[in-house]
Amino acid sequence: KGYLQDGLNRGAPYLPMIEEVFRSEGVPLDLAYVPLIESAFKTNAVSRAKAKGMWQFMRGTALENGLKHDWYIDERADPEKATRAAAKYLKTLYGMFGDWHLALASYNGGPGRVQRAMKRYRREDFWTLSSNPRWLPRETREYVPMILAAVIIARNPAQYGFTLPEP
Repeated sequence: KGYLQDGLNRGAPYLPMIEEVFRSEGVPLDLAYVPLIESAFKTNAVSRAKAKGMWQFMRGTALENGLKHDWYIDERADPEKATRAAAKYLKTLYGMFGDWHLALASYNGGPGRVQRAMKRYRREDFWTLSSNPRWLPRETREYVPMILAAVIIARNPAQYGFTLPEP
């Protein structure tokens, strides 16, 4: 609970900007809470796999989505630039899969992994793919439900014992 509360507090100043970017890009506004699960909205978060920023971009994915990264600058830590890149990437994933649950699963586990699972096991939806532990890694199977739970909590914080900072 502490992790989520800290993330909600940290994310509050970023949400208007994220929602504005997502609105202009046609990305569902509920996906503004992806960084709550990815990094608790920490702009300098670094994962064991070397993903960085509140959106947890790997270096290659960041470069593919227009973020600069060299010896001097790493735009994965820039909240607005990374949010624009995340919106672009999420739209690309949605275009590949035609489904936001599969797009989120591929945001976590990579589109190739999700496509291979769909092809190999002849399944077209996330919930069926996630029903068998052999088809997708545990982290990816748990990722989409965690995002959905974060959205529910963020939209109704008091109901779940959380508070949002005053604007």
